[in-house]
Amino acid sequence: MPHEESQITTDLDILAHLGDEYELYQGAVIPPIFMNSLHVTPKRDIDCESPRKYSYGRDSNPTTSVFERKLAALERAERALAFASGMAAISAALLANIKAGDHIVFVDTAYVPTRMFIQDELCAKFGLEATFITGDNIKEWEDATRANTTVYYLESPSSSVFSLQDLRAVSQLAKSRGIITIIDNSWATPLYQKPITLGIDLSVHTVSKYIGGHSDIIAGVVAGNEPLMSKVHQIRAIYGGILQPMEAWLATRGLRSLAVRLQAHEKSAGIVARRLEAHRRVLKVNYPGLDSHPQRELALRQMKGATSPLSFELDCDNTSARQFVKRLEWFNVGPSWGGFESMVSVPRDQSTLVRIHVGLEDVETLWNDLESSLDKIGE
Repeated sequence: MPHEESQITTDLDILAHLGDEYELYQGAVIPPIFMNSLHVTPKRDIDCESPRKYSYGRDSNPTTSVFERKLAALERAERALAFASGMAAISAALLANIKAGDHIVFVDTAYVPTRMFIQDELCAKFGLEATFITGDNIKEWEDATRANTTVYYLESPSSSVFSLQDLRAVSQLAKSRGIITIIDNSWATPLYQKPITLGIDLSVHTVSKYIGGHSDIIAGVVAGNEPLMSKVHQIRAIYGGILQPMEAWLATRGLRSLAVRLQAHEKSAGIVARRLEAHRRVLKVNYPGLDSHPQRELALRQMKGATSPLSFELDCDNTSARQFVKRLEWFNVGPSWGGFESMVSVPRDQSTLVRIHVGLEDVETLWNDLESSLDKIGE
């Protein structure tokens, strides 16, 4: 028998069992993949006023719906919608809440493609205005707000320096001004941070990261309450950005192991971060899981844990920092994170900031690799 939905209340229950309606799926322990593009309507129902739940694949799909139900429940939201990429989800959340002439306040250390979408598409082509702020204190948000501000865009922790925004304070300010709040919640995942419960309107994720967890899918999701999600649904239906059933099935598979994977990532990342902090060649470690993080108190208030992307500044020049990356054997160079594999980014021009994702390999092997390369700086 399927589990009663009223019994599925904890995050672990949601990850494992919500949507697993065994009787409907002929007893299959895992929901099947519905690869069809069309659901036909029985002739006896063509005069019914209420439309069928599934009709055309550009609008909805049963496999995708299982994943969406799980994400909505995890986020404590009324509804979630899955997209073909993280940027498809982010752009839909923005497009559903802006119009020509509006003003957006945006955290300047957020995901670079999101900033490009706002600057190069919304502002340059459609006449929007944007103000970029660090977002670290509420006065910044107050000072940046204008009469035509319609959206606050947050990312906490942010992508490169892992700074936080006070979600409750920002959401309270936004509600007092009639402004919609959107947050990229990919780093913390819905297990470690639930923005909707702190007053944020829409929470977006790059599912390709921890939720998928295996570096094998591109996907995104938006979660929130009605009627905002109805507007997002309309954008998805028009632009055709729905997540396809195979990728939705893989994302649901990823959810089943999310909790145990995050625990392992967090444990290893904490060990690496503390050791980096103590190394003579490291000037600073940016990681909300460290007691030394300048916003540690805020992190403890609004997050349940820390995942494993972190960054650190090296005590050397850019050339030596790039050589440090080249010497690493266990960290692959790449722009993404969230899978089994440990990753590292190459410092940009003049920068000595290195970002790593601590994967699920043996933590002592990873640390020996980092330490060996750190010790060679300046040789």
